[in-house]
Parts: sequence; C-alpha cells; structure tokens
Amino acid sequence: MAEEYNPDIVSVIDENGVEHTFEELDRIETDNGRFVALLPVYDDAEDIIDDDGEIIILKVDEEEDGETFLCPIEDEKIFDEVGKIFEERLQNLFFEDEE
Repeated sequence: MAEEYNPDIVSVIDENGVEHTFEELDRIETDNGRFVALLPVYDDAEDIIDDDGEIIILKVDEEEDGETFLCPIEDEKIFDEVGKIFEERLQNLFFEDEE
C-alpha cells in the first residue's frame, strides 16, 4: 500500500499584513541557526502555472516570549551554505525512487 502524503502547511504573514501559504519541504539546524525550505501553495491554477518553482529558504528565529517567526537570511555565505544543504537533502528525498 502506498504511503499517504500529508504536507506540512505553514501560513506566514508578511510585513504588509498579507498572508502567504507554503508547504514546508524540510528543516535543518546548523551552527548558524534553524532554517526551513518552503514551497508556495496556491489556490488559483493560474498562479501555479506562473510560479517559477523556486524554493524559499528562511531562518527560524524565536523572540524572548517564545513566539517563532521566519526571516530572510541576510548573510550571503550562510544562505549559500544552507541552500546547498537543502539542495542535497531534497534531491536525495525526491529522486531516490528514480534510481
């Protein structure tokens, strides 16, 4: 019997108060912090067609009160490092069945 697919859906409210929905593909923790790889989720079929398919990588930060929020990775070196880790992990995850 095939495994049932249940995506992890995350809602993010941007600085303009607009809500965006993503599927969380993976998460990692490095010496530089915690990070998530997200893929946009759309309700409108035309938005799906127009999407470029790029994965969004964000840093997970936590405020003193325990509230978690996502933010862009400002350091290009850290972004490249984390991006390569996600690329390898996701490639192994999604393409291992084809081999």
